[in-house]
Amino acid sequence: MFRKQTAVIVSSAAVGALLLTGCGGGHGKDSAAPAGQASAVAGGKANGEAVDFRSGTAKANNAPPMTGDWANEPGKPAVKPEATRWVQLTASKAGALDPVVVNGAGFTLYRFDKDSANPSKSACNGECATTWPPVLVAPGGKIFLDGVDKSKVGVVKRDDGTRQVTVGGWPVYRFSKDTKPGETNGQGVGGTWFGVTPDGKKAGKGAGGAGGGAQTGPASSVVLFDERNFGEPAQGLAGKGCQNVARDNVASSLQARGSLKIWSERNCTGRSKVVTGDVADLAAIGFDNDVSSVFFG
Repeated sequence: MFRKQTAVIVSSAAVGALLLTGCGGGHGKDSAAPAGQASAVAGGKANGEAVDFRSGTAKANNAPPMTGDWANEPGKPAVKPEATRWVQLTASKAGALDPVVVNGAGFTLYRFDKDSANPSKSACNGECATTWPPVLVAPGGKIFLDGVDKSKVGVVKRDDGTRQVTVGGWPVYRFSKDTKPGETNGQGVGGTWFGVTPDGKKAGKGAGGAGGGAQTGPASSVVLFDERNFGEPAQGLAGKGCQNVARDNVASSLQARGSLKIWSERNCTGRSKVVTGDVADLAAIGFDNDVSSVFFG
């Protein structure tokens, strides 16, 4: 099934070809790079082998079990970026996001406002790429397209030489705190992360705004940022009841979908404060670099 492809591929978003560029740029627009924008791929190969686009799902194409997007089942998303033999892009619904692109295991895929779409370029590296694992495809790998137009899909070379899948020119990612298919815990994080639609736009109503604002009801997860105004690096926390922060006393802002209580000491002891929604500056409520545990519910 996984044969090498030797056909010549010309880099053009109009025909859904491979997008490869090492050039950075400012924030891109919501459109893929026009024909000729990205560099051509000589001999239809990149890093030695071409990417093979296939219509339909991985299952319909008889992909082997526990390969590609299925390798992280059941419900254990990768936190270390790793190129896979195949990636599936499916136009679907996840939570309140409709439409949104999910992978072959049903996990939501996201885009990052600090990236560029024209030319395609990822700005998420280091710890950022641990919190938000980029969707990587191995040389010679396959991209299965299920309700996603091939003309919107490409691949861009990252700074480390790996190749990341793009939709509408935007590099796409998983969120490490989405632990079950269909979760959308990454939606609106920091006002810069959003589910990606099949044409590369931001998924969800009001996604053009700050996102991640206050919502009624208790939160089930939180993202703690080391810098004010949701600056990376970040760490996520989820669960029920009291949860201790892995790297405590470093958070300067947080993003949550609902209300929770933060504590200055581990095991939900010491000073506490109930917060609802995003807090751009924890110093404003006396908790800068002073969050050690969180109570959900």
